[in-house]
Amino acid sequence: MEFGPEITKIVDGLTKISTVMDANTSQQAENFKKILLTLTDDPRVILIKLADRLHNMRTMDFMKREKQLKICSETIYVYAPLAHRMGLYSIKTEMEDLAMKYMEPDTYRYIAKKLQDTKRERSRYINDFIRPLKDKLDRGGFNFEIYGRPKSIHSIWNKIKKKGVSFEEVYDLFAIRIIVDAPTEKEKEECWKVYSIITDMYNPSPERLRDWLSNPKSNGYEALHTTVMGPGGKWVEVQIRTKRMDEIAEKGLAAHWKYKEGKEDESRFEQWFHQIREVLSNQDSNSMDFLQDFKTSFLAEEIYVYTPKGDIKMLPVGATALDFAFSVHTAVGSKCIGAKVNHKLVPLSHVLRSGDQIEIITSAKQKPNTEWLNFVITSKARSKIKDTLKEEKRIIADDGRGLLQRKLDQMNVPMNNANLEELAAYFKQPSTLDLLYAISIKKIDLKDLKLFTVQGDKLIPPKPVKVIDEPKETDNTQQQQSHKKDSELIIFGENSDRIMYTLANCCKPIPGDDVFGFITTGEGLKIHRTNCPNATRLLANYGHRVVKTKWAKNKEISFLTGLKIIGLDDVGVIHKITNLISGELRVNISAMTIEAKDGIFEGNVRVFVHDKDELDNLVNELLRLPGIERVDRYDTE
Repeated sequence: MEFGPEITKIVDGLTKISTVMDANTSQQAENFKKILLTLTDDPRVILIKLADRLHNMRTMDFMKREKQLKICSETIYVYAPLAHRMGLYSIKTEMEDLAMKYMEPDTYRYIAKKLQDTKRERSRYINDFIRPLKDKLDRGGFNFEIYGRPKSIHSIWNKIKKKGVSFEEVYDLFAIRIIVDAPTEKEKEECWKVYSIITDMYNPSPERLRDWLSNPKSNGYEALHTTVMGPGGKWVEVQIRTKRMDEIAEKGLAAHWKYKEGKEDESRFEQWFHQIREVLSNQDSNSMDFLQDFKTSFLAEEIYVYTPKGDIKMLPVGATALDFAFSVHTAVGSKCIGAKVNHKLVPLSHVLRSGDQIEIITSAKQKPNTEWLNFVITSKARSKIKDTLKEEKRIIADDGRGLLQRKLDQMNVPMNNANLEELAAYFKQPSTLDLLYAISIKKIDLKDLKLFTVQGDKLIPPKPVKVIDEPKETDNTQQQQSHKKDSELIIFGENSDRIMYTLANCCKPIPGDDVFGFITTGEGLKIHRTNCPNATRLLANYGHRVVKTKWAKNKEISFLTGLKIIGLDDVGVIHKITNLISGELRVNISAMTIEAKDGIFEGNVRVFVHDKDELDNLVNELLRLPGIERVDRYDTE
């Protein structure tokens, strides 16, 4: 106790759990849950944890590949969004860039090189853009700083993916930042004056105005963002904020206490912690569910919506009318039958947008049902719906308890916990409640009890069945066992053992792709690409099941993959494409569909290739054809 109880508590929040977990949960999820339990008491824990994680990310060069993937995935899945939510933007950015460096090294190097190559012309452009602005702001008597800064590699990559453009077409590779020195009472006024000067000089894009002055983010971030048309027809993002706002933007949560003067941003921050505390107090949920709920409820960006009386409520992006009803009150959510958004009637599943005004319609006859879980995203709504459903289940399960009690009395066996759990395992039920519920609704036939033997007070099953929940790889991908011909020999670890495996349907790897092996339950080893849509979730939650994987040099087997081709609908374009693929390059086409509309065609071609080199060569050759705009690989069914 040398450092006193306060430090002890912080350290305990950071100390990992040493107890052994059951197979359905994950050590990583348990550790994270423990950190969050301490976070709501003392947010300094999270600052230390984020600093520790950033240090780990900076020192990963000499770690094993599978360890790098596991750490990067956890970081992208949980820690970077958490840093973002805490307003620690520089930490979040560095974490994302470092994770990308290890998870998608080729893309990372490509963008880094492009940024390096275009540095001079970017600097020249920024200077041309800033010069007239600086003069005007000087004449206006403002005390300010103005500079340009490049966007992070990760955010540029996100733009390329989201907008489907090349590096050259990403218009906001950099942002201009203007920091004004203004007294607290004049901050908003000064920022809007600067905005007015900028938009007098350069035309703004109306839909790209972000006003976080009137509505600060819950992590305290305040600023004005606008995108304007600069010289030479280029869009430029401009961020305007004051010195105080800049310090909060750079130091986030840490600066929050410095300016804690009972202002509105404090109440929002506290409100966020209050919501987390509420969810953490409901300790029933298993760690995996908790982590997933926490991600959607608390790590997403937020929207601001209004009650009929004009009170403001903060909800995560993607929240529905039903989430709003539960945020008002549990009783309102449970009785909700519909809502009016901006005075128009909408269903419960209607997704809300910032600025919406919502009125909830209730009925005494309404009660929660299982379907509601498909469209609510906030932890509060999910946990309350689950609680109600569980209560209903319990009432029904009581009948099953009576039936089972009579059967066990006939066998002279007590109905204790051990026997109930034995039966739940035998009948493949996740819990004893589910067992009694299934008996009650006649899903389980108790005739099977004849197969059990009795030893003293114990029920002995005929054959023990072990059930382990498998993490679903994706909700919309049907898992199919890959055929033998799809499987190729692969080298694992240092000892070059050759093991059979199947390829994951969600990302369809081909030799040469950056991959990892994942031990599933029931389907053996599956190979995923490191940039598979499910990779971060699997690696972040089940890092202990990851196997180091390397391709063997075996060119005998072909792999099916897909290409999406977009271009100008010109005479003979299809003939040129098929001639190139089958004729010149001798690549086998499995299927092809072409759709043309208003002078643009979109083609989907499924081809058999031996490895990534062959696929890359095919893509490059297709892009050389006149009129072809884009060629993208796609892998999902």
